[in-house]
Amino acid sequence: MKALLITDQTEPLLISDVTLPEVGEHEVLVRLKAVALNRRDQWIRQGMYPNIKFGSVLGSDGAGIVEKVGPDVSDSLIGHEVIINPNVKWGSDDMAQSKEYSVLGMPKNGTFAEYIVVHENRLADKPEHLSWEEAAALPLGGLTAFRAIFHHGHLKPGDNVLISGAGGGVAQFAFLFATAIGANVYVTSGSSDKIEKCLNAGAKAGYNYKDDQWFKEAHKISGGFDVVIDSAGGNQINDFIKIMKPAGRIVFYGATNGTPEKLDMFRMFWNQITLQGSTMGNDHEFEDMVSFVKKHEVHPIIDSVRPFEDIISAFDDMKAGKQFGKLVVTL
Repeated sequence: MKALLITDQTEPLLISDVTLPEVGEHEVLVRLKAVALNRRDQWIRQGMYPNIKFGSVLGSDGAGIVEKVGPDVSDSLIGHEVIINPNVKWGSDDMAQSKEYSVLGMPKNGTFAEYIVVHENRLADKPEHLSWEEAAALPLGGLTAFRAIFHHGHLKPGDNVLISGAGGGVAQFAFLFATAIGANVYVTSGSSDKIEKCLNAGAKAGYNYKDDQWFKEAHKISGGFDVVIDSAGGNQINDFIKIMKPAGRIVFYGATNGTPEKLDMFRMFWNQITLQGSTMGNDHEFEDMVSFVKKHEVHPIIDSVRPFEDIISAFDDMKAGKQFGKLVVTL
């Protein structure tokens, strides 16, 4: 079968012919119909991810059809249309992942292939209202956003929420989920085009974070924020602190801008503000996220779709950072 591997050659991505994986106990073979990229995949390509295992099949997001089942797995699963939960060994504590935790797609072989073998408990039924491309876009970004928005952010209808870096994979799901429950959604971006797209999709207002004083206008118009969802960290954390309502929650699921040079702890303690880290989410949250998507008929935002033989070009687009929504590949 065809698969995309991470290698130690000059171009670290290589489409190769590899052996079809065997199906063991409690496992299933899924014929993938579509897969989607995440920032994690490009970081691995660039050597910016810990403990890279060369020869691994990349990819965390995918959707397809169960084609074969192993011993002790019901034959009734054959033919089911499914999406794949990318969690590997989250553990028994829903509050935080175990020390053995990893994400599908390195070191465990991932979705960027014609077939994948996973444990039967990694499957969820594909929501009927989603296309294959939309279903493939959902798992990692959707789960990360769901945990940040609801588990840590405690977002409710009518709350004011600011989502930074609008257009990224997780950010777009945070936008969709918050909009679905009737929150007042505001966004930031360095791109006026992305801000305009969010406004057209229901955002109350958008702000260009390249403007040093953007947060003053945001606070004036919104009256303050109950929740901020952020992926960048850095000094802008202090801008968020200035515009929070009392007892507001700042939830960050990444730190691409590093740590802030200083932290306005005085304003934080006086206003009872929480600064909370977050990751992808546990298995129960994955089930809840899929149910939420079904109930609200959420449609992931797709930037582009291309065939598997052009998958490396999708990595190039992700590196350029101009996409709005998910980069999807069909098989």
